Amino acid sequence: MTDLLRRPAGELASLIRSGELTASELVETSLRRIDQLEPSINAFTHVAHEVALQTAAQIKSGDPRPFAGVPIAVKDNRTVAGMPITLGSDLFENVVPPHDAFLVRRLREAGFVIVGKTSLPEMGILPTTEPRRFGPTRNPWALDRTPGGSSGGSGAAVAAGMVPLAHGNDGGGSIRIPAACCGLVGLKGSRGRVSPGPDAGDSLLTVDGVLTRTVADTAALLDILSGYEPGDATWAPPPEAAFAELAKREPGQLRVGLAMNPPLEGAVVDPVCQEAATRAAGLLESLGHQVEEITPPWTGDLLPVFTRLWAPMISMQTMIGGQLRGGEPTADDVEPLTWLMWENAHSTGSLAFMAAEGRLKNLARAIVAFLAPFDVVVTPALAARPVAIGQIHGRGPDAWEHYRRSGHFTPFTAVCNVTGLPAIALPLYQGEDGLPLAVQLIGRPLGEGQLLAVSAQLEQALPWAERHPELVSAGV
Repeated sequence: MTDLLRRPAGELASLIRSGELTASELVETSLRRIDQLEPSINAFTHVAHEVALQTAAQIKSGDPRPFAGVPIAVKDNRTVAGMPITLGSDLFENVVPPHDAFLVRRLREAGFVIVGKTSLPEMGILPTTEPRRFGPTRNPWALDRTPGGSSGGSGAAVAAGMVPLAHGNDGGGSIRIPAACCGLVGLKGSRGRVSPGPDAGDSLLTVDGVLTRTVADTAALLDILSGYEPGDATWAPPPEAAFAELAKREPGQLRVGLAMNPPLEGAVVDPVCQEAATRAAGLLESLGHQVEEITPPWTGDLLPVFTRLWAPMISMQTMIGGQLRGGEPTADDVEPLTWLMWENAHSTGSLAFMAAEGRLKNLARAIVAFLAPFDVVVTPALAARPVAIGQIHGRGPDAWEHYRRSGHFTPFTAVCNVTGLPAIALPLYQGEDGLPLAVQLIGRPLGEGQLLAVSAQLEQALPWAERHPELVSAGV
């Protein structure tokens, strides 16, 4: 039964619909797997045993919903009615919202059974998942390494076979980074593709999505999650056809750019990561695409500018947490890096904030214009192999150094949030160290359909879905 959880979510839904498998059997298997692996992986902040089993028991064969009975986990920074929300922080001590986020409502309407909430670094700041409150989440491929972040709990849960897919969100790479670390597919859709409501407003940077094993599941979930919700101030226009349909189409001959220069001053790219991108470009060329090496104008000391936008977002979450506890937050309530973000936001004037936003928007225009001749741009997904647990956690005497180090680990991802372009991490290879070795593909504005189509073409050429960490294969 454990093998079932390694199968695509679409296949599992078909088995339940046909009556070959019951929703209760599948959800029970997922919960057992979670209980079995949580002591070693630590992917969840909350497991909803009773509620999930009650929900599954109500789902019968023939249910027309596309994913009826399939278990899924939700990252612990989006509201699920009746389940705690912590954002990985002590500050959100006893918060249990009475409502679902819009995207959670859509998951329920599609028939998914929510089995719990997954871990993230405090406030989602870092590309690792080691919150003080819950302790480190570990990579199923190597327990001494990070699963990435900030959707690290979701990435670890899927890679370990606890659930077939999981929700995540991406404000600087937080879906693509754990996908790269854990051997999964991770798509950041275009800006405005998925509504963050009702709790969050428009975001220049963050988009919600999922971590899956296959391009087909990713495309199908984008169809479920995307679209206007009442009150949205801006939203991405709908595609010409369903994303699931677009992913099945032949992409045609594409013009592909290979970009190896990291979009962050001082970042050094591991030759192994460079080689993966070069090999992926060669594979695309063998599939009939035109490939050329390019040097986009995105390199610079952008971390301080990005931080001037990021810190106020983190501080808003911190302020809300303090209000829920009845007062302003203090340094003892949060981790050192979160508090530094709080202080940074309070010391940055409104003009400086607006100037930083304007600078990033101007940079985005220049980058999008430079990339306009290309259908797809290939980059390394990460600049280094998944780092060791304890290397980047945002605590200690120099938390800013952890933050700077995190940027050098993941320099290729945040630029896609700044530009709003869709981007996907694909686990094409496996390194000699046994860990997944991923590449990033960047698409045209609003070009998820084409991006998914070429990703499916690569998946067919180099299938990855049957690769599993030894932890899972051994049944540990």
